Amino acid sequence: MLPPLPPPPASRLAGLLGKLARRGRGQNSPTQLLRGTGPFCSCLPVLYVLQTQASCLCGSAPCLLSACCPSTYNSTMSRLAFSFLMLLGTLVSVIMILPGMEQHLKNIPGFCVGGSGIPGMTHNLVNCDVIVGYKSVYRMCFAMACFFFFFSVIMIRVRSSKDPRAHLQNGFWFFKFLMLVGITVGAFFIPDGTFNTVWYYFGVVGSFIFIIIQLILLVDFAHSWNQSWLERAEEGNTKCWFAALLSITILNFALAFTAIVLFYVFYTKPDDCTEHKVFISLNLIFCIIVSIVAILPKVQEAQPSSGLLQASLISLYTMYVTWSAMSNNPNRQCNPSLLSLVQPPDATPAPGPVGPTPTPPHTQWWDAQGVVGLLIFLFCTLYASIRSSNNSQVNKLMQTEEGQGLTPIEEAPVGEDGVRRAVDNEGDGVTYSYSFFHFSLFLASLYIMMTLTNWYKPDVDYATMQSSMPAVWVKISSSWLGLALYLWTLVAPLVLPNRDFS
Repeated sequence: MLPPLPPPPASRLAGLLGKLARRGRGQNSPTQLLRGTGPFCSCLPVLYVLQTQASCLCGSAPCLLSACCPSTYNSTMSRLAFSFLMLLGTLVSVIMILPGMEQHLKNIPGFCVGGSGIPGMTHNLVNCDVIVGYKSVYRMCFAMACFFFFFSVIMIRVRSSKDPRAHLQNGFWFFKFLMLVGITVGAFFIPDGTFNTVWYYFGVVGSFIFIIIQLILLVDFAHSWNQSWLERAEEGNTKCWFAALLSITILNFALAFTAIVLFYVFYTKPDDCTEHKVFISLNLIFCIIVSIVAILPKVQEAQPSSGLLQASLISLYTMYVTWSAMSNNPNRQCNPSLLSLVQPPDATPAPGPVGPTPTPPHTQWWDAQGVVGLLIFLFCTLYASIRSSNNSQVNKLMQTEEGQGLTPIEEAPVGEDGVRRAVDNEGDGVTYSYSFFHFSLFLASLYIMMTLTNWYKPDVDYATMQSSMPAVWVKISSSWLGLALYLWTLVAPLVLPNRDFS
């Protein structure tokens, strides 16, 4: 075998480079370069691909989203990308809490401690008890919360896309994804103990605030929905649009009223469940009050866009929060599961010796109220990413600016590489608060954690998960505060006539 050749001296390297340069100048004339026919130009497609992929990973807008939504702004693309990271973490949490997931992992040879083994491989096995169940949800959501809280802090007081921090907000997606993965891996090494209890109370407080944010987003959605259909009714086919608006409103009120009847039937007892009777009755009265106020002549004069559609949607959401609150009552006489309502328990056994109390079955995350909560969360998260509202009161609460959609003239341009780029509409000023948006996702991470674990309070080692009355009071008080905020948006122009609420 021949020995390796020694490296050429610096003079020889310089000579070789000079020859290559002269050869390049000779074979790639300016005319060839313009026509794209020279040997060097044969490499241009590869260079374009590399440049495109690099810009997608580190550029100012995610290319995949821009290609799917070409007629949009850079600010919308960034919010959608961050929301996608949130939804990805939620999906991982849902998968890891599925029943039987631990057993499936143990069936993988050489992966889990105590699972199927591979001869000669006994080291570096994974403790699958840690990466499944409620324990994994706590750690996954802890990682997402830390990720979004970090961005919430560093994005404080960003005024325009000219701020250097705006490039971090709107680009470097690959590295931000790696950052989230790294925090997630580190979170699974957090030891049990006080972390469980402390993080549970963080989740309770954060979820309380996020429930209010969800209600504000629903108010804004109903406002935009009502305004859009009224404008279409004025343009033509008035009866059709008014009939559709009336049908949706009646449907929402019918569902809310049906929920109230079912609550009184299944979640109250003649001699028990006093708290539930109070919760249902008060929220029924409050929903009637806000519905009447929404159509008062004075309110209609001050806010022509207010109406029963918003009130019906808020009433329906309030009934959901009431149901979710009552489902956390530790008293099982007042909190029947949906399965027991659909499939009644077996008949009482014959008298005999009393045996030991059976161990309660493992609580599944897909309780009906949990599924509904996830659907509402997904809707509100996506709506918060694409919303462009003219509701000034909601914009002030959400710290966003009044915006409009792109016109056909402002469609996202196509670059020389054939990739669509989102339009930068924040050169003169941001259209939403970067910091508040990330803080909302931080709260959403806590809300997802509490929803997937049914708001159950864990003990030190997750041996038991139990309902608690504090969770009940947090949810029901959030419904009251949300109704109060909606009522304030209706009467604020009348109480403060000198303020501009237009």
